[in-house]
Amino acid sequence: MIVKDGQPFSIVEDEGFQNFIKILDPSYSIPSCKTIEDIVTRIQDETEGVPIRTVKSFMTKIPSVVTGLREPAVICTPCSVPFTAEAMHIGSLIAAQGYFFPISDHVLSLKDDGTFYRFQAPYFWASNCWEPENTDYAIYLCKRTMQNKTRLELADYEAENLARLQRAFARKWEFIYMQAEAQVKIDRKKDKTERKILDSQERAFWDVHRPVPGCVNTTEMDIRKCRRLKNPHRVKKSVYGLVEEGTQSQSPIHTPSHHCRKGTKEDVEKEILFLNTQLDRHCMKMSKVAESKEPSQQRVKKWGFSLEEALKDLVGQKLFLKFLESEFSSENLRFWLAVQDLKKMPQQDVAQRAQDIWAEFLAEGAPSPINLDSHSYERTSQNLKDPGRYSYEDAQDHIYKLMKSDSYARFLRSNVYQDLLMARKKLETEQGRRTSLEKFTRSVVSFPVC
Repeated sequence: MIVKDGQPFSIVEDEGFQNFIKILDPSYSIPSCKTIEDIVTRIQDETEGVPIRTVKSFMTKIPSVVTGLREPAVICTPCSVPFTAEAMHIGSLIAAQGYFFPISDHVLSLKDDGTFYRFQAPYFWASNCWEPENTDYAIYLCKRTMQNKTRLELADYEAENLARLQRAFARKWEFIYMQAEAQVKIDRKKDKTERKILDSQERAFWDVHRPVPGCVNTTEMDIRKCRRLKNPHRVKKSVYGLVEEGTQSQSPIHTPSHHCRKGTKEDVEKEILFLNTQLDRHCMKMSKVAESKEPSQQRVKKWGFSLEEALKDLVGQKLFLKFLESEFSSENLRFWLAVQDLKKMPQQDVAQRAQDIWAEFLAEGAPSPINLDSHSYERTSQNLKDPGRYSYEDAQDHIYKLMKSDSYARFLRSNVYQDLLMARKKLETEQGRRTSLEKFTRSVVSFPVC
């Protein structure tokens, strides 16, 4: 109990609590996050704090949780404050900073019910000044797709963010994928219960820094960002190490607006010339490794990540086409590829090529007819009255979704894909063994004989 002049007093009169309110309110000058963390440490006290327990249900166990009714009581009991709306408000403010979180919900708030909560690991506390990059978020989402699909399935907004990040980081996506794969391998070596707890804590960390749409982003305005504005050359922490403040990439999700001066006529002409040049070249750069006819196991595994990954790789594209030919549905992919090529053609050839595509795939009596819905067909036929590079956008989108939901799923289960995947795995395992044997042999030969 806190005593002042011989009398117990409310937590709102305590100077420490007033500092705590300042931390949570961006309009105040915030000294540090230590006040919140002192309260959270007190909540977890083994003798006077809330009991952390494992809850057993019919088929499962939920480790290291507390119920929603207890935290406000623990916050307020040492200060002689009754369990009131004030206590719930304080608890919700702490939860909004990610210090404890509901295990079955992405919304960080405290509820007056039987919801189970778990405490955040001190490693992820705000005082550690984590400043996660978008590459960190991409690695996390990519890792989630490789783990337990039932328990860690991406929410709709996370799947959209992953697709957006994949487009933004197309050139370094292979590095991101490798990082995620390495983390999954490490996680699988951990105890199942420990892994479940760590997964929930990592999810809560990103719920703070990349919140659910509609929730307040508590990291948008806080003292750490205000201090960085005053000291822009400061070195900061990232989840995966130290990086310079100036090297942070702009978010493809939260992109700040920039005010640019209006271009002159010469600037516009230069931009038009540049864009015309870009239209005549391929947008994607393939490495020499990607162009090789013998793909690695990791490259083949990436084709199973998404249809986009399979179509980006020329070898994966050819293998998928071969599979579609075996199902007598190759016209879908050939149409999709034809439209892709149409977008890159010189402008003077676009109109004729657009008519050729219509004659081959959509006209009455076409040699390779595709199955379009009435809406896409009508839009496409209207667009061809004035043909352009994007006249087939609706039709292409419809065919892509059709392949993704139907043919692609069967392709991943087919012998064509599975046999190649297993063959590459077996070959690389044998190569690894030979390499290890060669290294061992060299070390034995080079070892001096006494």
